[in-house]
Amino acid sequence: MCDQTFLAITFGPCDSCSENRPLMNLYIKTEPINYCSLCMEIMACQGLASGETLKSLKAESETLRKKLEEERKKLHDVELEKVAEKAEALGELNMKTRRTLKGHGNKVLCMDWCKDKRRIVSSSQDGKVIVWDAFTTNKEHAVTMPTTWVMACAYAPSGCAIACGGLDNKCSVYPLSLDKDENLAAKKKSVAMHTNYLSGCTFTNSDMQILTSSGDGTSALWDVESGQLLQSFHGHSADVLTLDLAPSETGNTFVSGGSDKKANVWDLRSGQNVQSFDTHDSDINCVKYYPSGDAFASASDDSTCRLFDLRADREVSIYSKDSIIFGAASVDFSLSGRLLFAGYNDYTINVWDVLKGTRVAILFGHENRVSSLRVSPDGTAFCSGSWDNTLRIWA
Repeated sequence: MCDQTFLAITFGPCDSCSENRPLMNLYIKTEPINYCSLCMEIMACQGLASGETLKSLKAESETLRKKLEEERKKLHDVELEKVAEKAEALGELNMKTRRTLKGHGNKVLCMDWCKDKRRIVSSSQDGKVIVWDAFTTNKEHAVTMPTTWVMACAYAPSGCAIACGGLDNKCSVYPLSLDKDENLAAKKKSVAMHTNYLSGCTFTNSDMQILTSSGDGTSALWDVESGQLLQSFHGHSADVLTLDLAPSETGNTFVSGGSDKKANVWDLRSGQNVQSFDTHDSDINCVKYYPSGDAFASASDDSTCRLFDLRADREVSIYSKDSIIFGAASVDFSLSGRLLFAGYNDYTINVWDVLKGTRVAILFGHENRVSSLRVSPDGTAFCSGSWDNTLRIWA
């Protein structure tokens, strides 16, 4: 069987039989081809051994999945909270809003810190992308996109460019300069092109490559200079809503989460799905690596945040309370990894003790759901973006 992911249905000549029919677009080793449904079925059945059917293969796959779950449970000998019982309890947290950034005319959907620990880029439903000075709250640059719902934005590692996209299905890169009056739109470079909305983007360890996720069910790695597709990642059965790159300098993996309730870990070089976790009961809105890169946290519409250990290949902790009935939209770790900050649809930010699994603080201030949350590179503060049109710096 080939590695295939269906993106959209179009009409035209089939690449196999040349008949004009409704076509399904798929990738074979990153090469796009267009097959009609009949040729697709023939191709899917090629290579089956005698007596094998798609139904029997599905049954075998389900049996193997159950065996894998049983093996995982054998290793599940102790809970993280039990191990952490002797760990020293955290003292009282005294965090409050230190700055409020106002300027967007609609919901803030995404934000990212610059490596200089001072500047922030944010994107909004109003179609604008704004670069802020978090110290002075001044706007340094503003770009009006050709579409509303700019759902993704990211700062380049050098701080000299930003990337953004949304309902235009593209990821666009804008180089930044010291001239605040410069027309950034004139320098726009369209790098990535998906067949559905762009849900997330992040630069790799250089300004030369960018990783994107999309509502078309795929993630992809692109060369910024040429716009060439370097690697595509197929495995989610629904919209990919979020991604995060492994934190180490040589990190060659990333994690993605989607509407199929799955969190998948991928190898950047091979394009292979190396680990998969499906314990959530609803859409995964955000994933974030633990600072060491050995685990990651997820936030979901099922009102929980969860911690997955990559070495143990399983979920090790759930952060939830019966009183929390609204979905979690965003998560990030403190620099030490002891705290987990989570933004919820009930307008609050909950702070969790990662080891003990207890909630240590609730932060109030936003007047609508907290859609995005990121800890600053030096760990001294974090920024939250909300549907109340504002961003807040907490410390």
